[in-house]
Amino acid sequence: MSKNVLKITDERTGKQYEVPIENGAINAMTLRGIKVNDDDFGLMTYDPGFKNTASTKSRITFLDGEKGILQYRGYPIEELAENSNFLETAYLLLFNKLPNPKEMSDFEYDVKHHTMLHENKRKLMEGFRYDAHPMGMLVSTLAAASTFYPDSKNIHDAESRKLQMLRLLGKVPTIAAYAYRHSLGMPYNYPDNDLSYTGNFLQMMFRMTESKYEVNPTLERALDVLFILHADHEQNCSTTTMRVVGSSHADPFVAAASASSGLYGPLHGGANEMVLRMLREIGSVANIPNHIKRVKAGELRLMGFGHRVYKNYDPRAKIIKKIADQVFEVTGRNPLLDIAIELERIALSDEYFITKKLYPNVDFYSGIIYEALKLPVTMFPVLFAIGRMAGWLAQWEEGLLDKEQAIARPRQLYLGQEKRTYVPLNKR
Repeated sequence: MSKNVLKITDERTGKQYEVPIENGAINAMTLRGIKVNDDDFGLMTYDPGFKNTASTKSRITFLDGEKGILQYRGYPIEELAENSNFLETAYLLLFNKLPNPKEMSDFEYDVKHHTMLHENKRKLMEGFRYDAHPMGMLVSTLAAASTFYPDSKNIHDAESRKLQMLRLLGKVPTIAAYAYRHSLGMPYNYPDNDLSYTGNFLQMMFRMTESKYEVNPTLERALDVLFILHADHEQNCSTTTMRVVGSSHADPFVAAASASSGLYGPLHGGANEMVLRMLREIGSVANIPNHIKRVKAGELRLMGFGHRVYKNYDPRAKIIKKIADQVFEVTGRNPLLDIAIELERIALSDEYFITKKLYPNVDFYSGIIYEALKLPVTMFPVLFAIGRMAGWLAQWEEGLLDKEQAIARPRQLYLGQEKRTYVPLNKR
């Protein structure tokens, strides 16, 4: 019977080692025992971007990029998008089960009653320049919220952690809507807890002079599903940031601000904006062949295709494509959709893209939907953050309760100067 070990022969010394394999991985610290001599630090792994390094054991999200599978707590993303709503999905991520009716009602009530912002926070947001990026406003306001809730430092108290989760889930849509209204120079709309989580967000964004905002159910459902699709995605850049900052035992508000900063980058939360730019640059279906030619020549990238993890069709992209058709029945057809559909057709049939496994990802259609809702591209990563907050909080708590975790402190391979002697300024 074969042993579940990796046998290593160190050709430098001739020594052999057996490294245990657990859950398809080896513990990196066991490599430290592989040394040339007693003074040797020991062997390390070098993995820029953590492309093949597991930093944690998690029970939240399962992702199989080769097969195009995404599951939250064991539930396929397709079933959640079809049958669930965002708050129920958030409950699932946070508490590892689908709620019963009373649990759902209580959770919805609790989240909704944390939607209001302290007036000082509203005044803080009013102090930003008229053209401040909404994502910068979100990051700053989340960090500032830490000072409003000193009890958030009680991270080892389960009830306190739950309270902060409710606060963050409730307040993020309000901060996001205020940031949007600020960019337009319009007064902020206060929350309306008679509406659903997503319906309330839409009214805070778009209500004008009407006393009661009528939420379009199709747009409400579309946005709710987008929040579900963005709710978690394993150990991506922003989630890793949430865990790394949380590993220092920082409170969840500043950890969420840090995670949002990671999401701020164009390679993460801004990717769907890059898709829109590409579609506009192409301009029409007639110009697609030339664009494809330039992509194959290495002059351009095909934005919205391919993924660091997925080597198959992103399951979220399939869901979003269906939602897009429903949204456009209400808003009117976005002319960019024809370009997107033709690009997708070519990519799925062209041997060049098939070989490179460049399939549409979640960003390919989401930006077109957001634009149909008349949202500026600066709001796209903010919308991403609303959904992802549920996953960030679940990941933050899981890391905090994991006894194997310690404060994040990666190693480096130092390639700089060896020891040098200081020369006084007047002798140089």
